[in-house]
Amino acid sequence: MLYGGSKEASASVSKDAEVMLKLGSTPDKREQYRLSRDAMEKRFIRVTRGSIVGGVRLGMFTATFFGLQNLLAEKRGVHDVFNVVGAGSATAASFGLILPGSLRWRARNMLMGSVLGAAFCFPLGWIQLKLAEKANEENLSMEETGVTRNGGVGAAIERLEGSLKK
Repeated sequence: MLYGGSKEASASVSKDAEVMLKLGSTPDKREQYRLSRDAMEKRFIRVTRGSIVGGVRLGMFTATFFGLQNLLAEKRGVHDVFNVVGAGSATAASFGLILPGSLRWRARNMLMGSVLGAAFCFPLGWIQLKLAEKANEENLSMEETGVTRNGGVGAAIERLEGSLKK
């Protein structure tokens, strides 16, 4: 959202310069005020629209990536780095395909997105896998020592089961 809004804000700088030229050429204060207000309203609408479009694009990209990652993990039956790599490659390729341009340009974007998505997601998948392994090790060590957490859904269920047994 920030990227889309800032892109539109920087693009509207030249339009603001045109308004300033009109303001200087108009001696009437009411006309200057009206021009200034109209310019600010248009800029606000442009920046807001850019922010919304940027947020929707990021949301679609994120939903596609995590949906594909979970689908691959379910179909393969394994949670590993290749789920992240496959999801990143497919997501980047599909978004490269929907970019504007000729069919040849879209094919190039799709190929480039596929390669860059896989290259970018491999280290991220590896980091994700290592963090998950570390979290699982800590949970196992806490269970072995008998240490339980006081918060969370699991603790609430344990307390509820304990109160029902009494």
